Amino acid sequence: MNENIIFGSQEIKIIDRSTISLSGINKIVSFDDEEFLMESNMGNIRLLGETLELLKLDTNDGNVKIKGKINSLTYLDGKIKSKEDSMLAKLFK
Repeated sequence: MNENIIFGSQEIKIIDRSTISLSGINKIVSFDDEEFLMESNMGNIRLLGETLELLKLDTNDGNVKIKGKINSLTYLDGKIKSKEDSMLAKLFK
């Protein structure tokens, strides 16, 4: 059986490596000044940087704007694990 999955659209705009705007964001899973973990229409996203700060969050439209030094943006396969999850996993290992 062949099923077509429609994800919706997503736009990512990085300006001068200091500001990033994303659309199609469903949920911010966790964030701090070095990492943002987000669920989007196109998959899970991990944004790494320095002095990251959330400027805008529009939950109705799924728009997010973040400022700071942007080091990387990666789409993740599988479930997102927040820092708290990984710390607990290490404790009970």
